[in-house]
Amino acid sequence: MTPLVPSEADVAGMRAALEQARRAASLGEVPVGAVVKRNGVLLSRAHNLTLTRKDPTAHAEWIAIHEALDAVADDRLPDATLYVTLEPCAQCAGAIVLAKVGRVVFGAWDPKAGMAGSVGDLLRHPRLNHHPEVVGGVAEAECSGLLKEFFDTLRNRD
Repeated sequence: MTPLVPSEADVAGMRAALEQARRAASLGEVPVGAVVKRNGVLLSRAHNLTLTRKDPTAHAEWIAIHEALDAVADDRLPDATLYVTLEPCAQCAGAIVLAKVGRVVFGAWDPKAGMAGSVGDLLRHPRLNHHPEVVGGVAEAECSGLLKEFFDTLRNRD
């Protein structure tokens, strides 16, 4: 993964994604947020809506990619960066590859479902036709802490 010191733009993008993750938590959704930017311009922002929509595919990055594609009226995002608070799962990594997103910047690693290096690496799989630049661990402590707090609260309610 690169870099050890994230750029100011990456930190700002992750802050925007964290804001979306907090919105998800306020709805009782798993607190994952995502934004898509191109040349510093915000194309979309989203958070998990799997419970709200009763749709297990309504992940933050999936929604953000769809909205960004609508915003640019295209089927590809090669010059865009997706900022997401959690390492993408297989579904979202597939959407990233298919939409040809240029860069992916994520916060927390996901040792149970992450497909950018934790469980597998679909984003850089040698047989796939697109390989975005991937930067992991940006604001990792804050992103992980938000998830930990959410699940601790959920477990303590039972």
